Order: sequence, then C-alpha cells, then structure tokens
Amino acid sequence: MITNSHIQEALYLAFERQNWAELRNAVPMTLSESDLEGLRGINEQLSIEEVTDIYLPLSRLLNLIIGAKQQRGVVLNEFLGKKPTEGPYIISIAGSVAVGKSTTARILQALLQHWPEHPKVDLVTTDGFIYPLATLKRKGLLQRKGFPESYDTRMLLDFISDLKSGKQEVHAPRYSHITYDRREETQVIRQPDILILEGLNVLQTGIDSPGLARRPFVSDFVDFSIYVDASEGLLKKWYINRFLQFRSGAFSRQGSYFKHYAELTDEEAKETASNIWDSINGPNLRQNVLPTRERAHLILQKGAGHQVAQVMLRK
Repeated sequence: MITNSHIQEALYLAFERQNWAELRNAVPMTLSESDLEGLRGINEQLSIEEVTDIYLPLSRLLNLIIGAKQQRGVVLNEFLGKKPTEGPYIISIAGSVAVGKSTTARILQALLQHWPEHPKVDLVTTDGFIYPLATLKRKGLLQRKGFPESYDTRMLLDFISDLKSGKQEVHAPRYSHITYDRREETQVIRQPDILILEGLNVLQTGIDSPGLARRPFVSDFVDFSIYVDASEGLLKKWYINRFLQFRSGAFSRQGSYFKHYAELTDEEAKETASNIWDSINGPNLRQNVLPTRERAHLILQKGAGHQVAQVMLRK
C-alpha cells in the first residue's frame, strides 16, 4: 500500500531544521525585531531565529530560481525575436485555516523585496475573491465559506490572467475580517516583479473538480508553490486559540459580524470554536486543502508553537 509518507519520500528532499538553516549561505538578515512585530499573525510568536533558520534560506532559494527563470526568458525571447513580457513571477502559499499562511506570506514579501533583482513584491490574499455575503446566502453557501465553491473563481482567474499577461494595472478585491465580507475598495497591483498569492485552495487542479477539468485553474499560472503544513490536532488548537483572541479584539469592534461572540465565556468560546472547526474548517481541510499538499514545490511542516520542524523540497 502506497502511503503519503512513501509519496513524500519519492517526490521530496527532506531537510531537518538545522540542515535547512545551513543553506542560508551567509544571506544577511534584513529584518529587525520591530519589523517582525508588524509581520506576526494572531497567536503566533515569530522569532528572529525562525526567520533566520527557515525563511532566509527559502528567500535565497527563490531568488536563485527566479533569476534562472528570468535568464531563460531572456534566451527564449531572443530566440523568438520577441519583446520580453512584463508578467510577474507568481508564488502561491496554501494550507489550512490557522496554520500561519498569512504570516509566511508577509515574511517572504519582506525578505524578497530586499533582493536587488526583484524589488517590487506584492501580496494578495484570495479571501477577497470569496463571494459577497449576500451572494453566499442566496446560493446557500454561508456554511461552506472557504470551500472551493464559495469563491468567485471566474473573477480570480481573470485577475491572475491579466496580471500574468503583463497588464499595467490590475485590481484585486479586499476582504474584511470585521464585517466578514468583501470590501468596497480594491487593492491596485501595478506590474510587480513578484506576486505572492495566499489562500486555502491555490493548489487545486482539474483533478479536484473532474467536471471542470477543461477550464484553467489558479495553479496553472503559479511558478512556485508552498504548502504550510501541521497536524490537524495542532491546527484545531491554534484555531481555538485564535478565536479566543478575536473574541476580545476583532469580534468586539463596532460593526463586527461576529459581535455576538464577544460576550461568550472562555468555555463557551472554546466550545463554539471547536464546533466551527468540526463542522466547517476540519472537513474543508480533509476534503479540499490537504489533498493538494503533495503538489507543492515546497512544504513547511510545523510543530508546536508554529515552529517549522522540517522542510520538504520537491526533487
């Protein structure tokens, strides 16, 4: 019987934390402790050591890969007698709710834009492409929010296709975790060198949706993909802890969609968060997100405390 561990062994080179850290190759740390404060996610204790050991080697790897692709593009365009296209190099970051995708994306953005070869790095989250609340309610998808069918896939594909083709200005919808809905204002993207696209389902392909296999998927436009991984037990624990922090923060703000959660006791909040995980986030992880893990070019496997314990690099 072929197991996931056998598949990973066949497809990936595995690096324990110390071995991976050695691949930094004297790349200088460009972030200070104050910089990290703005990059940390809810309930994450991101340290300088974590950035040095895990993300600096990753930024070096990406810089080398991007440089090689840029050189290949120069050669190909010269052979074809074409002008170079202005489309960005696209990095996708996938993984479960509460795994720390957003923090990973922000760290990589901060590190990559310090490399002189690609100073303009933009970050877009796919949350903004979830259908507006009114549409979700009309379609009966409110309890399926975050599942593939809750996204305006056509809008997302148009955005990334326009971006990849070198369009001068592209607009991405923004999302509010306060109103639990799409915002009116958009994020303007103007020809970045690199675009980091963060979201639950950015690694999906036609294999996941056989009936739609003939249409393009976001993954078709991605140059390098990262999956942030952790055991479901840890993910559920982190989700509950994040819910407790939101209860006294975002949930209590004026206009919050979840204002009714702000008055819950600790025990009530833990039970509510646990139920949400068991009914929505857990099933979505098992059915849609986790099955895409082995398509990633690189897997960051986290242990307790959101610390990366192992890095898996596709051969």
